Amino acid sequence: MFRKSLDFAVSGDNVGVLLKNIKKEEVGRGDILATINTIKPCKNFKCKVYILSYKDGGRKNGFASNYKPQFFFRTSNITGSLIFPSEVSFVMPGDSIDLNVLFQKAVPLTVGLKIILREGNLTIGAGVITELLFN
Repeated sequence: MFRKSLDFAVSGDNVGVLLKNIKKEEVGRGDILATINTIKPCKNFKCKVYILSYKDGGRKNGFASNYKPQFFFRTSNITGSLIFPSEVSFVMPGDSIDLNVLFQKAVPLTVGLKIILREGNLTIGAGVITELLFN
């Protein structure tokens, strides 16, 4: 509905929203508009990730725990640290793994949100958030 005023919008609609008394500096890329107390910002979560093989366009080499790629979801990109389970010390391209991620700052996340892991201009993995950890 371009160039028309709407009384309501539903999930999935692209809308322009006028936010009164909000300064431009208070809103950043990746911020979302939600009802109060429906989404709590979180820094730590569990996810299931597939690490792309070199043939799929991923890395040639594996990586160890505490590796810090960029995470892309919705319109956000943020650096996060990968924390492997205790029995895993190294991940190779082509592996599927359940791991913990620790972001540098709290961001609004939901279970089931799809995430992309990137290193520079290379997509190294894709996955989905399985659990939010609030601590």
